[in-house]
Amino acid sequence: MKKTEINSTEVARLAGVSRSTVSRVINNYSNVPSKTRDKVLTAIKELNYFPNASAQMLAGKKSRTIGLFMVSSGEIAVDVLTNMMIVSVIESASDLDYYVLTFIIRNTEDEAMINNVREVFYQRRIDGGIFIGTKHDEPFVEELIAQGFIIGVFDQEHTEKAVPNRVVANFNNDSGMKQAIAYLLGLGHRQIGLINGDRSRLSGIKKYEGFYEAMKQQGLAINPSWILDGDFTEQAGYEAMKRLLQGTEPLPTALIAANDSVAFGAIRALREQGLNVPEHMSIIGFDDHVLSEKHNPPLTTVRVDFKQLFKELMQMVIKQIEEQSDTIREIKYDCTLVIRESCRRLD
Repeated sequence: MKKTEINSTEVARLAGVSRSTVSRVINNYSNVPSKTRDKVLTAIKELNYFPNASAQMLAGKKSRTIGLFMVSSGEIAVDVLTNMMIVSVIESASDLDYYVLTFIIRNTEDEAMINNVREVFYQRRIDGGIFIGTKHDEPFVEELIAQGFIIGVFDQEHTEKAVPNRVVANFNNDSGMKQAIAYLLGLGHRQIGLINGDRSRLSGIKKYEGFYEAMKQQGLAINPSWILDGDFTEQAGYEAMKRLLQGTEPLPTALIAANDSVAFGAIRALREQGLNVPEHMSIIGFDDHVLSEKHNPPLTTVRVDFKQLFKELMQMVIKQIEEQSDTIREIKYDCTLVIRESCRRLD
């Protein structure tokens, strides 16, 4: 049997009060006698009544919901790192008694899809949003920020005109790249290549720039043939390494990947050609996600603390929602090199 929807009229009838009195109790008005308040609360409990969320939002109340918007054209279900990011956001919101409404944006050029995102904000179904995977300068995100919506963006820096309703979070990627180069140099490697990330995103830009700066600082020559285009997927790493192996140039003795998934793809391509890591090429990843330690060989990588970063990002977004302060908030975490078995010392 379908459960009958309980409304404030039923609560008022059972408590023997008016609907307006029920509304005042729900909204915690102080001008309700304690005896009357107790009668209404007892009726609410007995009827299992929950106020209509849409009506409460029309009355100016918060939805206690954060929108999580993932920009990805690939299959998210099979990507371990992306799943970890999603879970981190949901756990952090739940700890603060907020819900998460998740939306996957397959194509930021699809106007109908972006209008769906705008609609969620303008209908006040969420109190703020967190974006993962956007370009460093994404027009529709900038539009939402300009309209005053509270937005947290991973993998961004503040623009020249910082505003309090934009919270940004990123890692010190160029520092991580410098640590990787210094380590390889200490092992005797001077012929070092790079598989780039998506250079429309801040982390892709910073890792690329960090590689060039670190190589220059160490006095190491950069071979353009060893700088490979890619993005942040395992397939991109596989395809980039295949292109490198099909070339006529000598191979680098070591290669740094934009992240661990890219490194896994590169190692798979090497194995298909009968080449092993680290015997034939040393590989360093970036991120240190859960499979890196269990990979064969265990992957040397630059560790970043995604869980703590997203926890702090969620806390700052909710703090801005609840306090509406003028504070400019930015999160930046350092990286740490984790040495395992995917790099070898040259003789």
